[in-house]
Amino acid sequence: MSRGAGYDRQITIFSPEGRLYQVEYAFKAITNAGITSVGIRGKSISVVATQKKVPDKLLDPKTVTHLFQLSPKIGCVMTGLIADARAQVSRARGEAAEWRYKYGYEIPPDQLAKRVASINQVYTQKAAMRPLGVSMILIGYDDEFGPQLFKCDPAGYYIGYKATSAGAKHQEALNHLEKKFKKSQDLADDDAIELAITTLSSVLSIDFKSTDIELAVVSSEGYRTLSEQEIDVHLQRIVERD
Repeated sequence: MSRGAGYDRQITIFSPEGRLYQVEYAFKAITNAGITSVGIRGKSISVVATQKKVPDKLLDPKTVTHLFQLSPKIGCVMTGLIADARAQVSRARGEAAEWRYKYGYEIPPDQLAKRVASINQVYTQKAAMRPLGVSMILIGYDDEFGPQLFKCDPAGYYIGYKATSAGAKHQEALNHLEKKFKKSQDLADDDAIELAITTLSSVLSIDFKSTDIELAVVSSEGYRTLSEQEIDVHLQRIVERD
């Protein structure tokens, strides 16, 4: 019998190497979903981009999305199991609404990221609930600190980023973003959006059409998703520049 046998049966039991296998499997579920997402913080906006895969021709493409609004100035892209994603989004919206009701102002992005991560962490120590196989890249606008970008994972870890990625080929995307951020860190609005598109395009080796990609931005005016026409304009600019 191998040394690791049996230690992945329950969420709450450490292996002799100090690993929690069920939490590691949750990370594997995110990668196996086959979707890559990118988040970038610019000078005055934060942007998230992800692939849009419609698995069946009979589905209404308008109902297939990985982008969600959590509060007027906070949104997110969810990478992983979509059913788990909707459950986490619903909880995050509830937390944001409760904060607004209790304190009389909108929840800051860092506090919402911290709350979501804290809830995820509890799932790793109680056998009653499995960890959710989903990674949340959260974008928001803070009136004090400007655009924000956070990532929360199934282990309950969260941290702020200048740029990040999740899902399949996320390491390749991070390497691409690191190279780009060496040159310039204060990205203008259009540059941030186009960097998100080109990162996905180069990592996945796909020439995107406007129907293959989803984008959302958050600025001082709030959160919004980009229409297919707006995405087309950016794709055209990238082609002309190259």
